[in-house]
Amino acid sequence: MEVDVAIVGGGMVGASLAAGLIGTGVRALLIETVPFGAGSQPSFDERTTALGNASRRIFEGLTVWERIAPEAAPIRAIQVSDAGRFGSARLVAEEQGIDAFGYVVPNRRIGAALWSRLGEAAELTLRVPGQVEDVAIDATGVRLNVLSSGRREAATARLVVAADGAHSQIRSAAGIEAAVEDYEQVAVVANVACDTAHGGIAYERFTPAGPLALLPLADGTRSVVWACHRDDAPRVLALDDAAWLAELQSRFGWRAGRFMRAGRRASYPLKLTRAASPMATRTVLIGNAAQALHPVAGQGFNLGLRDAAMLAEVIAESAGDAGAPALLEQFAAWRARDRSGVIRFTDGLVRLFGDERFGVGLLRNLGLLLFDVSPPAKSALARVSLGFGGPTPRLARGLPVRHA
Repeated sequence: MEVDVAIVGGGMVGASLAAGLIGTGVRALLIETVPFGAGSQPSFDERTTALGNASRRIFEGLTVWERIAPEAAPIRAIQVSDAGRFGSARLVAEEQGIDAFGYVVPNRRIGAALWSRLGEAAELTLRVPGQVEDVAIDATGVRLNVLSSGRREAATARLVVAADGAHSQIRSAAGIEAAVEDYEQVAVVANVACDTAHGGIAYERFTPAGPLALLPLADGTRSVVWACHRDDAPRVLALDDAAWLAELQSRFGWRAGRFMRAGRRASYPLKLTRAASPMATRTVLIGNAAQALHPVAGQGFNLGLRDAAMLAEVIAESAGDAGAPALLEQFAAWRARDRSGVIRFTDGLVRLFGDERFGVGLLRNLGLLLFDVSPPAKSALARVSLGFGGPTPRLARGLPVRHA
């Protein structure tokens, strides 16, 4: 089989790239180990994702937003606080002249919308379930052996895209190093019901053990992302529902009302993984293969989606060779400021609010208070979903992938 682009990894970012290439004339192969809908599919588990407005526009351009919207809960306001201290800040979307800062959506809904779109595309080759047994990359192209449905198949491509997560097989095959910093935290995620309506408010509360986020959901419940210290996580996960809700109440407080009921809990370790480069010979990394972030401020997937949108745009204009060195260098340069800015922003928040040195807590709480009375600062933060610099992908601007 001969294609222009082989995408390894069909999670939310890889599937979004594949959707972006539909209708461009690019021959694409998508390889994913676990079919959508399987309980072991890590990209579409119990977690939720906070989509910024730029991400909503990208999904509109991919013609999947209408399938996502029924389960998308708008974020009308954001409240940030520092546990045990006086500092807090509140952002209101209406004050910024926008309907919402973003939308909270279950990952499974995003996956269903994307895979429904991919299933409609006759020009896209899917190998699901499929596994790359080996890959050879050189200046002339990429050669892969793919195992799918008990059959081995050779494939060649001009470009291979690593969308296969933080432990990327393709990143290793391309010889790209990755630095890993362990935050020594574990995220415990679950949905909870409260005795008050959420009103579209998202909370980010910083505690000594790590940040605790409470996000509105379309069915009236809320999604909890609770970062615990790694050593304490087994105890937290072992609590029965009543004890877990009581401890959550103690950590979070009463600003959202009483926690009444909890859904199934899941957990995952929190680390910062940064690839030394987002590209190598005929190879591009996107999403968690390029950078896996702490969930604080909900920036990881939005950054990965902008990777996918920009890469689809670059490939669509490639004039036949999707893996040409100049093309990949252009993609890397266009994404550099956004990528480095988001990494610094999220990592800085984790470290700033985790710093318990004398005087640091007072300074950051004064900062929160100053932020709360500064309209320009609030306006700047409201624009974070557009990225941290560099060109904005056409899809994020409401334009088609390819120039007319």
